[in-house]
Amino acid sequence: MWKLKEPEPAKLIVGILASNYQCLHSAADVLTNKLGGADFTSEVWTFDKTDYYKDQTGSRILRQFLSIEKLIDPGKLAKIKLQTNKLEQKLAKTLGIPLPRPVNLDPGIIEPSKLVLATTKNYSHRIYIGKKMYAEITLNYDKGRWQPLDHTYPDYRQECYFDFFEKVRTRLLEQLKRSQHKKP
Repeated sequence: MWKLKEPEPAKLIVGILASNYQCLHSAADVLTNKLGGADFTSEVWTFDKTDYYKDQTGSRILRQFLSIEKLIDPGKLAKIKLQTNKLEQKLAKTLGIPLPRPVNLDPGIIEPSKLVLATTKNYSHRIYIGKKMYAEITLNYDKGRWQPLDHTYPDYRQECYFDFFEKVRTRLLEQLKRSQHKKP
């Protein structure tokens, strides 16, 4: 009989799209209150590789990523996506911005070899992960760098994202190494 192994913990990240700085800061505060403290916060970039969210989030969208300090069980990604969807709805009601979705929250996990994003939308390259949620490998880590795939979103192909994800991956490896030393 095969011996099954528990998956290694992963690094939770959340991508924030926001209609302005107030929305961005409010989303970051809510996320760290609900998910735990952030060990890294990316710079704020303009989200301009697509106009897909223009009608929901506005014409000048800001992008920022948070990396949550505490490692998570990767099997909890669907539950976390449900949680971030509820946070989006709460923020839409409380921010007072005349847009249907002033904040968009996209959780994902970084493992040593990949970045996985959760989504509510099924497609050919996505797999069902429970709780009406799907996941896709958005980036692979290969030959010492992040590599996009055919289906990788245009904004996730940028070097500035790769630089941030590299910093998060390095922290993940440090945390995994420390946890291995603590095991009996």
